[in-house]
Amino acid sequence: MCCLFGMFDYGGNLSGKNKSKMLAVLAKECEARGTDATGIAYNHRNGLAIFKRPVAARRLKMRIPNGVTAVMGHTRLTTQGDEARNQNNHPFQGNLSGQSFALAHNGVLYNDKLLQRTEQLPATNIETDSYVAVQLIEKQETLNFDSLKYMAEQVEGSFVFTVLDRQDNLYFVKGDNPLCLCHFPEYGFYIYASTEAILVSALKKLGLPLAQGKKIAADSGDILRIDRSGHITQGEFDDFKIYQSYRLRTMRWLDCEPSYTGTTADDAYEAYLDELKSVASCYGYDSDDIDQLLIDGFTIEDIEEALYCHCGEV
Repeated sequence: MCCLFGMFDYGGNLSGKNKSKMLAVLAKECEARGTDATGIAYNHRNGLAIFKRPVAARRLKMRIPNGVTAVMGHTRLTTQGDEARNQNNHPFQGNLSGQSFALAHNGVLYNDKLLQRTEQLPATNIETDSYVAVQLIEKQETLNFDSLKYMAEQVEGSFVFTVLDRQDNLYFVKGDNPLCLCHFPEYGFYIYASTEAILVSALKKLGLPLAQGKKIAADSGDILRIDRSGHITQGEFDDFKIYQSYRLRTMRWLDCEPSYTGTTADDAYEAYLDELKSVASCYGYDSDDIDQLLIDGFTIEDIEEALYCHCGEV
């Protein structure tokens, strides 16, 4: 339950000061989904810059240099890996033959430890589950649709990933978690956040109604890439594992498959549910309310989205 955010100024019409202001407003709205840490990544003359701190977005100073095309951001609600250890925060840096890239993730992965063993991934001091995605891309020794497809089909859990390479290609790997990407062709930029409610609230404060832009559709299994010219190309991956996970969760809540209880996936799901109930309690919803919604057939992702839409309105 974190938040992805960012913008892509392919038209070159915005100064660093303009982008800094816009991202500061957007990041502050993203606090609805996490205040434990905030980070951004962008390319500049000296290479890939990643700036992150274990602070809420309003306390992170956004200073984007002139000439920056793409900025990728993340606000964090900690699920694994102490945010006080800054290496556990997003975005993460990966390296491919001297070419660095940045990756951020919204969601929870529950097979990261298994993948580290079975794929013989290098030991690391980073404790966050998301970092296994970086290592899987590095193992493919390239960053493109194929390597992102490989990564997305190996991980199990909930996710949307954003990935920025040194050529200012910005990728979106869309799993089951929400994403709202909007294009403003009149101004020559894209802007995005994890939920439409957050993006609408930020755009309103910036004087840019969502209706002036064009929402870019992204479904589970899609991989989108925006290049320096602002052109979007699309790949895909098999999202079977995502919906297999949904099926298992639903069966568990309907008591159809009790053997699912106690598995690694179940432990991660219970932790995820506990965190959602904790946040929900701040807005007047108790544990029984959430349990009843699950019994009524809503998924935990449905409930999370509804909760944060509500939070964006208060």
